[in-house]
Amino acid sequence: MVLMGYLNPVEAMGYETFAKAAEQAGIDGVLMVDMPPEESGDNAKIFADHKLDIIYLIAPTTTDARISEIAKFSSGYVYYVSIKGVTGSAAIDVADVSKNLERIRARVDIPVGVGFGINNGEAAAAVATVADGVIVGSALVNKIAANADQPEKAIAEVQAVLADMRSAMDANQDAK
Repeated sequence: MVLMGYLNPVEAMGYETFAKAAEQAGIDGVLMVDMPPEESGDNAKIFADHKLDIIYLIAPTTTDARISEIAKFSSGYVYYVSIKGVTGSAAIDVADVSKNLERIRARVDIPVGVGFGINNGEAAAAVATVADGVIVGSALVNKIAANADQPEKAIAEVQAVLADMRSAMDANQDAK
């Protein structure tokens, strides 16, 4: 489980307090979208001391030199943002993702997870053929938000989305 967010709440809580709480909650890593790798310094050490990987984003527009820099500071995996735009907003082009993953893997020696545009089993299965991991966020958040007043229904909807994705990925793997 990876927490994705911004530094302000972490700074307000305190890095050490946050990292300790995250570790105790069973969190595996953090992705702070406004924490540039080259400025992570002491914060990275605090996270590492609490067994939290630091995941950084790589976009389709990220230069090769920048990918190499991100690789120096990343642990766990890097998160490839598969589309230009906002999360959950567009269909994913797996051929384009595959091409960019080749470029990324030439510079990164940890797994590459792919997210953005993965909102159903078909998209998850397609991405799973080229990525080390499939990252889903908005598809789940949307189900929760649509059923905010019915927690049991929200849970059922999230479980259904995840089951569809898992089933599609497994079927795709079995076909290989």
